[in-house]
Amino acid sequence: MDSVLLHGEAEGYVQSLEKMALRDIGSQRWFRQHEYIEKLNMQAILNASANQEEFIKDLFVSLGKIPTLVHAMILTKVWKHKVFPIICKLQDFNPKSTFLLYMVIHHEATIINLLETIMYHKESSEAAGDSVLDLLDYCHRKLTLLAGRSVSRQILTEDRVTHTQQSDTTSLQDLQRQSDMLEFEISVKALSVLCSITDHIESLSVSVLSRMLCTHNMPCVLVQLVENCPWNRVFFSGVGTLQKYTEGKWRTVLPEDQLKLSKHDGQVWMALLNLLLKPDCQRKYDFNSFNKTQLLKLRGFLTDVVIDQLPNLLDLRHFLSQLAVTDPAAPKKGLILEQVPEIWNDIVTENSSKWKAIAKHQVTHVFNPSESELREQASRLAQTYNLDVMENLIPDKPKCGACGRVGAKRCSRCQGEWYCNRECQVKHWPKHKPACKLMAEAIDKPQEELNISS
Repeated sequence: MDSVLLHGEAEGYVQSLEKMALRDIGSQRWFRQHEYIEKLNMQAILNASANQEEFIKDLFVSLGKIPTLVHAMILTKVWKHKVFPIICKLQDFNPKSTFLLYMVIHHEATIINLLETIMYHKESSEAAGDSVLDLLDYCHRKLTLLAGRSVSRQILTEDRVTHTQQSDTTSLQDLQRQSDMLEFEISVKALSVLCSITDHIESLSVSVLSRMLCTHNMPCVLVQLVENCPWNRVFFSGVGTLQKYTEGKWRTVLPEDQLKLSKHDGQVWMALLNLLLKPDCQRKYDFNSFNKTQLLKLRGFLTDVVIDQLPNLLDLRHFLSQLAVTDPAAPKKGLILEQVPEIWNDIVTENSSKWKAIAKHQVTHVFNPSESELREQASRLAQTYNLDVMENLIPDKPKCGACGRVGAKRCSRCQGEWYCNRECQVKHWPKHKPACKLMAEAIDKPQEELNISS
């Protein structure tokens, strides 16, 4: 399959990435940067077998743009936490389309997905510099929230929301719900990023190690994830059926595969292995009575079946057996000048008294576009998300937009929606019509202009 980007294009996109202010979110300049990141993300995913994943990583490392990527992700998270709720409460805000708002909400997921690819490599952790601390804090927030919600059974466990599904959404309340559902997928990606950081912990600063083990006590957070396993659920459809969250989708697990570890299970265990057995971590971590009690819970999960799948966990089981009968010495306390993360605090401090003003500015100048502006955005979107390329990204067959069954044909006008039969297409038309008209005009207009000019 052909590359999404040429090497020169990819380098230009990475080079052009820049840090933005909270007020700029949703602007044309922001939207252009969002397109670049989307294309870089697709390049890494589509062409992983052709070493494009490592090529994208090398670009971010050599151009020093990983901190910029981390800043953009945290900026989006602050916006979702501080500004988006205000926008949803503004009574005089009734946009013709919530598409632009959805793009901002989805921006965080796009970046964490790209970071998952980049941070797998040791060079990336080193090149991230001080932003590793901010990235670590971000992962900690996501995983503690995930662990807390899994304990209270408050996780929204639906499949991820696609751009096509969002086109039928007209209310801000639905958009808020989609944002909540997207949090689960983002948190799972944050686990992958954290696992990569622990893999390269020896090459990072003492401040990163101290913040991970002492400030955030990540081993105990990971114990909570092992206990509650938020990526597993029992789906009741007459009988209880085990489902696991894999590649952005809940999938039914056959009875003979129910004891197999998922990718996310393996990431939790590998992170624990790194944080508990690496010499630097053992010297730094405080095995006090509380931490010891929490860690010893892991022995009940380290069965022979689990160890057969991850043989390295045998070392962890031996370590926990020794921990049960000994009291490791407390870590030595010395004078340490510790670095602290700055991105989140800087953004909040800079905008602390401006949340409502930013929200009003954005609903007036950004998130309530005219029909012509919507058409222009749709045209750019059509160029960013090539349909043939995107279909190769999706592991499952397309689903009918009306009933959810396997789609056989797609809308001949916009080419963006699938249906299993004519009856479903007719039934779904009142909902699909606005988005179909917008996308069709965006596709037809460049062709008309080309014919006129020729």
